[in-house]
Amino acid sequence: MTSAAASTLAVRARDLSLRYSSDNPDTRSIAVGGVSLDIAPGDVLAIVGETGSGKSTLAKAVALEADRVAEDSPRITGGTLDVLGVPVRGLGPRKRGLLRLGVGYLRQEAGDHLSPRLTVGENVAEPIFARDRWFDQDEAGEAVATLIDAVRLPLATMNKYPHELSKGQRQRVAIARSLILGPSLLVADDPTAGIDVTVRSAILDTIVALQEQQAFSALIVTADLGEVRRVSSRVAVMHGGIVVGIGEVDEVLETSPHPYVRSLGRTLSYLERRPVEA
Repeated sequence: MTSAAASTLAVRARDLSLRYSSDNPDTRSIAVGGVSLDIAPGDVLAIVGETGSGKSTLAKAVALEADRVAEDSPRITGGTLDVLGVPVRGLGPRKRGLLRLGVGYLRQEAGDHLSPRLTVGENVAEPIFARDRWFDQDEAGEAVATLIDAVRLPLATMNKYPHELSKGQRQRVAIARSLILGPSLLVADDPTAGIDVTVRSAILDTIVALQEQQAFSALIVTADLGEVRRVSSRVAVMHGGIVVGIGEVDEVLETSPHPYVRSLGRTLSYLERRPVEA
């Protein structure tokens, strides 16, 4: 791939390593150790792996949450990461802030982190006014209403407060908030975590429908292999901080020699054969 072609990728990681800071050398472990992957414009890549596999740490880095002063921020310690064609390693605060305008980040259980003192509409609109405090109020209201409708919530929801909504509804609000600036890339870290099983598919279908309408690129992390096919035909399997399989879902699960990937394939095969209970 030429450098010109590489610069058009939404995400390009080469031998990327990430670790968390710690004064204790025993806990200063590498969370991600040498990951390489690409996400083309308009494409969706699902990341799957068990707890502690490094998938959420990778999502943080792609969402520009690495190398921050925050205690829970991982550090890039090796390799390269380009997001929307911009090298992330060593990026200054101003340029990082500008690049962040093109990246929507749906953190784990994002619906539980909405501001309780703001209405739903104000929560969704907040990134607009953080970018431009003088932005037209009516125009912002129209943008919020459009997204509230797109995530399949009644427009009356805009005047409610987060505590008045169910967990699934709050997650839909968080999805709207993450997309309010019209990002070119969405990073969704386990968007159905903690959500009742009866509404998980609706949450994923909402993200998929919005991605198809707006054609943004997406990295979607999940711990549930059964959700992968719902969001993408491409998957990267992480285990022990590295990618042990990447490509089309069926190809990865059927041809990978890695024992963890093979066990995932057997699990998915069982789930797909299991009869649906009445």
